[in-house]
Amino acid sequence: MLANGDVDVQGLLPWSTNYTFLISVQDSQLEMIAVYKPCRGERPLWDFPHGTLCKREYAAYRVSEALEWDLVPPTVLRDGPHGLGSVQLFIDCDTDQHYFTLKDVHQNEFRRMAVFDALLNNTDRKGGHCLVDQNGKIWAIDHGVTFHCEPKLRTVIWDFAGQPIPSDILADLVRLGERMDNQDPVIRELTELLAPEEILALRGRLQELIESARFPEPDANWYTVPWPPV
Repeated sequence: MLANGDVDVQGLLPWSTNYTFLISVQDSQLEMIAVYKPCRGERPLWDFPHGTLCKREYAAYRVSEALEWDLVPPTVLRDGPHGLGSVQLFIDCDTDQHYFTLKDVHQNEFRRMAVFDALLNNTDRKGGHCLVDQNGKIWAIDHGVTFHCEPKLRTVIWDFAGQPIPSDILADLVRLGERMDNQDPVIRELTELLAPEEILALRGRLQELIESARFPEPDANWYTVPWPPV
């Protein structure tokens, strides 16, 4: 549906840095709500190539799926009313909830998210980018500024810094490394979304997480918390 359904733009979502549209996606029988981020609506950034943020949104979803963590809502890359962009399933969430209100109850989910952000080199994990849906499931959104070659991790999830990474999470990382070594189809797709040096940096971060077996700690030489934090 997300990839092939007919798109009808409902309007702009407020408070977004880039042009972000709420859309309905439908066929003859079904309809769903989604979020559409066209590359033409991306604000130029000094440290990310222009027009690549939507590809990073989709790449983050593919990594989440490769890890079998189901953190990122279903996402596709497709043409829309304003050209190529990412289209992501809209999560019907409690808008009063965010990382700081959820973290004490969802420790296991946020441990995975902390490792996921370190792997992707997420530069903008605000508390409001952590959603809880009507069934109590935690989701992670907004991954446009990820996969940079240089260390840029900026997140509000530092609660586990320096602690050992749980064995089940490490096992998933090891399996991801094996998939990368074997040129799994999912990994081959990443090479079409990211630059070669970004793939190399992704491999390096993965290996570092596996070898250290610990959650990363804040870098004293970097602004490690986004603003605003929510």
